Amino acid sequence: MAEQRPVKAGEWVGMAAPAGREAREVAARRRLANIRLTEEERHRCTDDLAEQFAIGRLDEDELHRRVDLLNNAVTHGELQPVFAGLPTPSLYKIEPRKPGRWRWAAFVGAVWMALPFALTGLVFLVFGREIAAAIFGLPALAWVFFTYRWASRPRREERKQSGP
Repeated sequence: MAEQRPVKAGEWVGMAAPAGREAREVAARRRLANIRLTEEERHRCTDDLAEQFAIGRLDEDELHRRVDLLNNAVTHGELQPVFAGLPTPSLYKIEPRKPGRWRWAAFVGAVWMALPFALTGLVFLVFGREIAAAIFGLPALAWVFFTYRWASRPRREERKQSGP
């Protein structure tokens, strides 16, 4: 009998992410089951079937049968037999969220938090209190600088990956 090794926590996390994405795709299918198909959605599904034919999962007769089912389908629920045994159509794929958008909202909040301190530092500087200006103004400016660097990190990483 083969001995089973214990599963590490990192492996569980690696299994949970795809499972969560699949659950969201199934939920999206259920939500849309009674909603009528648009022509653009039919075209996307036709493209998905053509792709499955191109990679060899469908033969020509099966492709024609499924395209006929697709053209006769009225609601999203009627697409299930069309894609039975095939990967989830792109219509229901959940795109991963792009990181970084919420970071800019956090940056704006950080600027608003730092603004009174920076203005107080300016007032102290105008009235000749340089030490008080440095105590109030410099940490506020550093706070804004570091939150800007943090918010722009995903964009910098994209530029590094794409290259010059």
